[in-house]
Amino acid sequence: MSKFLRYAAVGAAMASFGIASAAQAGTTDSANATAQILTALAVKVDTTSNTLNFGTIADGGLTANQNVTVDTTGAVTAGCAAGSKLVCGGTTAAPLFHVTGLINKLVNISFVNSSETLSFVGTPPSGFVSAMTATNFLTDAAGNQVSLGAGGSADFKVGGTLVVQPNMAPGVYTGTLSVSVAYN
Repeated sequence: MSKFLRYAAVGAAMASFGIASAAQAGTTDSANATAQILTALAVKVDTTSNTLNFGTIADGGLTANQNVTVDTTGAVTAGCAAGSKLVCGGTTAAPLFHVTGLINKLVNISFVNSSETLSFVGTPPSGFVSAMTATNFLTDAAGNQVSLGAGGSADFKVGGTLVVQPNMAPGVYTGTLSVSVAYN
């Protein structure tokens, strides 16, 4: 029996050498590695056209929220038509943004927040609503994308909608609108 165990042990050892040498008969190959460093991308609002301005709005007897829309050209396109409960006037405007980066690259534009709050400046009179929401932001860029041309720059304008509530405090309201850009 011990002779049988010795032969079995020698056979197992020989078999393990065969397996080990098959495992060591591997092969290798290589893949290429590459990277592209892009020029820093920047977005800046134009210093002379930096406000989404909804103009002056007078409450003509609102009983429910009403929207005032300023398009990317700066024109009021909704909310102030004849027969509405709002009377609109004054100067309206759409902000202009400049994007700079790598020549001929496509850049995606997005809004940091889907809505922004415009708050009453100062202390509002008691009993009045003192905050409004701006929402439904849009750009004049097709698909919210611009192509950085031969000069590595492009511009776009932004419009949006202001939700005016009944019983708004009379006065000035301000807030911010943040955009973000990223290479496509």
